[in-house]
Amino acid sequence: MERYKPSINRFILVCYLLISAAFAWAQTTAPFPKDTRRILFLGNSITYAGTYVTAIEAYFIAHYPTQSFEFINVGLPSETVSGLSEPNHADGRFPRPDLHERLARVLEQTKPDVVFACYGMNDGIYLPLDEARFRPYREGQKWLHTELEKIGTKRIIFLTPPVHDDKNMGTQGYNLTLDKYAEWLLAQRDSLKWEVADIHFPMKRYLEEKRKIDPSFKLANDGVHPGDEGHWLMAQAVLNYLGENVATAPDIRTTLLVNPHGEDILKLVSERQAIMKDAWLSATGHKRPEMRQGIPLTEAQKRYDELEEKIRSVVK
Repeated sequence: MERYKPSINRFILVCYLLISAAFAWAQTTAPFPKDTRRILFLGNSITYAGTYVTAIEAYFIAHYPTQSFEFINVGLPSETVSGLSEPNHADGRFPRPDLHERLARVLEQTKPDVVFACYGMNDGIYLPLDEARFRPYREGQKWLHTELEKIGTKRIIFLTPPVHDDKNMGTQGYNLTLDKYAEWLLAQRDSLKWEVADIHFPMKRYLEEKRKIDPSFKLANDGVHPGDEGHWLMAQAVLNYLGENVATAPDIRTTLLVNPHGEDILKLVSERQAIMKDAWLSATGHKRPEMRQGIPLTEAQKRYDELEEKIRSVVK
């Protein structure tokens, strides 16, 4: 048996080196194009809430500590990409803001390398599927993709809309409209070669499975805006799409256990995102009233840098 030891040992050594190399690669090569610096998130109130954006940023800091990305959240509550607004929106106080009005300013100031866009929830105006509303959504998404291509965006990733949970009909109400919006968007993977990460159907399946056990289960108390669990499902779907192995992780905190200071990373990222999203919205401008005024961008950038130092000190 002695004569087989060298070959066995070599085999074990090779396996170890391959595993080590794969691990090292995973820790240094993030799934973004070379020289990516700024990653922009566009969307409505769900994106503005930002919990899924914070989770994604914290994940990349913990798992790719040698990489440095700036995650910018400019989600705007009530916004659509279709330009539509229902009569008497917000009890008549203001119409829904339209991404067309502000996109050029956002892109000029943020200069993103990668863009994630999550629209659809508001675009169907919470009504049954109708071509008069569906067409502007499709046209708006195509317009958005074209505008992002014009500025040389390195990677454009659309997100299907989150699930809607009707108070009386569950996923068989307005969510049927969103099913069609999501199906159309997913079809663009083939027809237009777009990148589309599906968050809609994973959330829908999760909700329906949970409800079989507990009929009162909710991802969103109002049927629209997910809580932490729903935001994790969104982040999880995005990370899965990007090739990260998080399919079985029950929450973001579990994925951050790779770093002994994962909880600190999450807290600091959350604090920074809260400052920066309002600063960016105020700096780029919009027509949505009743929003918090962000601090001046120059001041916000100083806060960003201070928090970056704290984050890097715990990542080491």
